Order: sequence, then C-alpha cells, then structure tokens
Amino acid sequence: MNTPNSVHRINFCLCIFLTVNLHTMYQQLIKDFIQQERLPSTYLLDATQYFLPLVRDIKAEIQSSRKGPFLIGINGAQGTGKSTLAKLLSALLTSSGYRTVNLSIDDFYYSKAKRQELADEIHPLLRSRGVPGTHDVDLALNLIEQLCAAGSNQQITLPRFDKSLDDCRPVAACEQIQGPIDIIILEGWFVGAKAQAGDELTQAINELEINEDSDGRWRAYVNQQLAGSYQSLFEKIHILLMLQAPGFEQILEWRSLQEEKLRTLAVTNASGLMDRKAIKHFIQHFERLTRHCLRTLPDSADRVFQLNTEHRITVN
Repeated sequence: MNTPNSVHRINFCLCIFLTVNLHTMYQQLIKDFIQQERLPSTYLLDATQYFLPLVRDIKAEIQSSRKGPFLIGINGAQGTGKSTLAKLLSALLTSSGYRTVNLSIDDFYYSKAKRQELADEIHPLLRSRGVPGTHDVDLALNLIEQLCAAGSNQQITLPRFDKSLDDCRPVAACEQIQGPIDIIILEGWFVGAKAQAGDELTQAINELEINEDSDGRWRAYVNQQLAGSYQSLFEKIHILLMLQAPGFEQILEWRSLQEEKLRTLAVTNASGLMDRKAIKHFIQHFERLTRHCLRTLPDSADRVFQLNTEHRITVN
C-alpha cells in the first residue's frame, strides 16, 4: 500500500518527468523552427530564456477559467520580429494541444484600388498601405467574431495580403481554418496603440510630412481613424506583448532586411517590393506613430521585450 508520503513523492517525480520532457520537446521544436525560418543560433537562447516562460504564463492564464478564444496582441516596429514571434508562439502552443490562428494587422489592408479611392477622396498619402485608415477594420472585427463562435464543422477563410504585389490575395488563394479556435494571435506595428493628443500633431516630424502633408490633414485623419474602430479591435486583446526596438533609427536597417527576405520568397512579378531609397521614404509614413508607440506602449503592454541593435533581447 502506498502511504500519503509515497504518493506525494510519486506525483512530484511525475511532474518533474513531464516538465523535463516538455522542455526537451520545446527545445527541439525551437531548433527546427530556427532552421526553417533561417534565424541566427542566438535565437535559441532568447527563445528559451524569454519565450518559453511566456508560453507557460499564457497557458496558465488560459486555464484560469477564461471563456472563448484567448487573443494575444503583439506590437513591434517594422523588422523587430513580431511575425516570427507570432509563428513561434503558435508552434509552441499548438504542440501543447491548443488550436491557434495567426493574424497580422497587415492581412486587413484595403486593396490597391480601394486605397486609390481614399487617395482621391481624402488625401494622396492614403495610397500607401500601412497607417490607420488603410485597413478594413470591420473585416477584422467580423473575422474575430467568427473565429470566437466557430464550431467543429465550420470553416473560415482567413484574408491575406500579398506585399510583393501590394494587393489583397484573391479569396480562392487564402487559407481556410476549421473551428473551434482556442487562441488568436494578432500582430502589427501599431497593435494596441492609442491615438495621439491633438497638440502632438501640429509639428511635422520628417520630410514626408513637411513636403506632402504640410497642412496636417493626413496625420489628423490617421489619428482620427486610430481613435475610432481600431480601439474596438484592440480592446479584444487579453494580453499585449511588445518587441521594443532600440529606436526609430534602427528601423531602416531592419526593414531593408525584411524586404530582402520578401524578395527571395516573392513571385516573378513582385511589383510591390522596394529598394533602399524607396524604403527610406516609405517608413516615414510610419515614423510618427512608431515613435509614439516606443514612448507610450511600454507603460501599457503586459510584457515588454527590449531589443538591442543585434536583435537580442536585453530586458524582460
């Protein structure tokens, strides 16, 4: 007969055995992920030290009686690795038995034709994708609602945007996922951001705003859009993570590397890809709100991972 103490020892040993096995499984999964994504070997160290504990905390929060899909938001400036983190979290959580869906705020960009309409009717700068006001937020809200309600017999189409062509993918080329869904991951460069105060919009901050938005109409429209339905979307987030770049100056370098990666994966007619000069002009569309996020989101995000210029996490 097992005594209470012996049962306790058996349970303790079993917990240790399962924990070690799970850690080993995660380590191998991360190594495979690094090879698949062509990431530096140092990613294993950061993932083990910072992201595995994050997964543990997410699982604990999900299990603490929360109903419906758990929504994880990931904020990070261009090139910080937020889509990579989303993929890794999805892989780790899926391996633990959770059904996950990865979404990017970029998936909800308006089509090239729709953005041209906005450019003609409101401001020419809205032709470029990226800022609040260039997304179909109603589509995003409706999709999340569908994912939350999806049953085992229901299939849902996930919208996708092809950056190499600067346009939405045809519905027939989009992924379909079957319910039910446990976890939704939403990543994006301004996910979780609040609108700026009106007096912060007065002064132009770069050449693009000086030369192409001298009266401030574009930045006022963008800020107004951010204050509207985007907040309804961000309010659905249960936990907000931030990959904090060391500064906006680093974004050009990281965005250029990101574009090069897109170039290697693109179809032959990749008309939406940019050279370094075009990227430098393009990221000025994002500068105002990126700097705003770097200043304000560390105080409101649930978890902040500070990055150095080598893409390594320096503070958790």
